[in-house]
Amino acid sequence: MSDVYIGLGTNLGDREGNLIAALSKIREERGIRIKVVSGVLETEPVDYTDQPFFLNQMVLVETDYEPEKLLVILKKIEQDMGREESFPKGPRIIDLDIILYGSLVMKTGSLTIPHGEMLRREFVMDQLLELDPGLVDPVTQKKISEVRYGTEKHK
Repeated sequence: MSDVYIGLGTNLGDREGNLIAALSKIREERGIRIKVVSGVLETEPVDYTDQPFFLNQMVLVETDYEPEKLLVILKKIEQDMGREESFPKGPRIIDLDIILYGSLVMKTGSLTIPHGEMLRREFVMDQLLELDPGLVDPVTQKKISEVRYGTEKHK
C-alpha cells in the first residue's frame, strides 16, 4: 500500500458541492482508502487569471494502484462529474491531481510525480503540511516546511 496525496480543485458551479462529490467518488473506489482530508482553501487562479477563484483541498489516500492506473481512475471521476477539457489552467468543475505518491519520483508523457507545480503553489504546500507537518519532498529530500518557509538565515 502506498500513501498518495491527491489535490482537488474547482472553480465552476457549486464549488463546495464539487469537492464533496469528488471525495465521495474517491471514497467509493475499491482499492482506495481515504486516510485524511485537509481543510478547504479559496485561491486565486494562477497563470490564466481571467476566471473565478478556486476552492482547493488535499486528501491523503492509501492505495495498491500503480500511479498510471490511479491517474486513469481520477480522470474517469473528473469526466463523470462533467469536466470538459478546455485549455491548460482554464476553469473546471473538478481537477484531481496526484501530488505525491509515497517517495516515488517519475516522469512519463502523462504523469509527473511529484506534481510539477507542487513547490510553486503555496496553497498545495500549506495543505500538504496540514496533513503531515514532517512530509519530505522526494526530489530535494528537504522537508516541505523548509521549502515553504525556509530555515536558513539570509546573509
